[in-house]
Amino acid sequence: MAAITRLDSRQADFDAALARLIAWEAVSDEKVQSTVREILHAVRSRGDAAVVEYTNRFDRMSVASMAELTIPAARLQEALQRISPEQRQALEISAQRVRSYHEHQKSESWSYVEADGTLLGQQVTPLDRAGLYVPGGKAAYPSSVLMNAIPAKVAGVAELVMVVPTPGGEMNELVLAAAAVAGVDKVFAVGGAQAVAAMAYGTESVPQVDKIVGPGNIFVATAKGMVFGTVGIDMIAGPSEILVICDGETDADWIAMDLFSQAEHDQDAQPILVTPDAAFADAVAAAIDRLLPTMERSEIIERSLADRAALIVVRDMEEAIAVANTIAPEHLELSVADPQALVGKIRHAGAIFMGRYTAEAVGDYCAGPNHVLPTSRTARFSSPLGVYDFQKRSSLIMCSAAGASSLGRTASVLARGEGLTAHARSAEYRITE
Repeated sequence: MAAITRLDSRQADFDAALARLIAWEAVSDEKVQSTVREILHAVRSRGDAAVVEYTNRFDRMSVASMAELTIPAARLQEALQRISPEQRQALEISAQRVRSYHEHQKSESWSYVEADGTLLGQQVTPLDRAGLYVPGGKAAYPSSVLMNAIPAKVAGVAELVMVVPTPGGEMNELVLAAAAVAGVDKVFAVGGAQAVAAMAYGTESVPQVDKIVGPGNIFVATAKGMVFGTVGIDMIAGPSEILVICDGETDADWIAMDLFSQAEHDQDAQPILVTPDAAFADAVAAAIDRLLPTMERSEIIERSLADRAALIVVRDMEEAIAVANTIAPEHLELSVADPQALVGKIRHAGAIFMGRYTAEAVGDYCAGPNHVLPTSRTARFSSPLGVYDFQKRSSLIMCSAAGASSLGRTASVLARGEGLTAHARSAEYRITE
């Protein structure tokens, strides 16, 4: 029987127990930070040579130069031909849906002219170059290629640089095929902190990017945090999470498998069910026990369930919503009869899956919205990866002569109030009587 934490909102210590359940701090200890600092410094100082050295050490490789770690465009096309017709079709359908969804996010430049002829506005431009980190260790994620690359392409990013570790020299054909479908420009068989450093600082072979996106292990996350400022980053991602709010009317097996779908990612993943029906929580627990032995990744799932999962019984749906807003989950399923009645009350969630038929898994692959989502309660202030992450905005100000005179008077008063007389005089020169 899987050991899963059971909580009830009627418990006197419920709030404290919930806080303990969702508390998460990435284990980036001093040893990890020291190792990452060393790698960043080496790559910044020695470029390709350091990247090759660390790749050989950490990924069981024996290459002599970056040329051997550079994956040419022809190899991506070759992978596209090698995969099965079903896989290619799935990639292309997913890519089309992701592209179509993200087209709706694209911002355009705008401006307006005031009565005196002064123009104000905003110019929206894409990043010149983006770096995509694609995990390649315990599992391969072609879906991550699509989710990271396609919004960048929609935004108009001129060049996409992808890095993917290939431990032991093993390349995943689906990942390379996904890069071909998504239109990635350059691909390097490099991972870890050395890949982040190469994209952040640039080397003889890897061009410096403006922003690095994509998840990775603790060394990758730590490196992204350390290079932020030199380049932009999307987020520091924690373990995957799913919270299912269910009214007790969905098939218990469906809910158990939905919880498994995130638990199988990682033993630190957090699957949670919230329901006002205690008998349904029991039914889901029974389904978990029955289905767990059938899962290929049962050991990982079992650890996740034991360490971080919970079945939470609440008084009613209003309380379920309050719990969800406290947790601010990465993925939230509203497995209820009328999800439209509840969704407006959700303030914090990375992605919301509405209705009994909407499995979180379709969002991971092909629904269209991005699967790169805020974790560890950061949905309180963060959003899914999107086109807006690859666009930047410049303010536009063009004063007419009359506008310069009027605004100059206001600016002069405020500047002199701050003791910044050069500011004041600069504005005053343009004042006409």
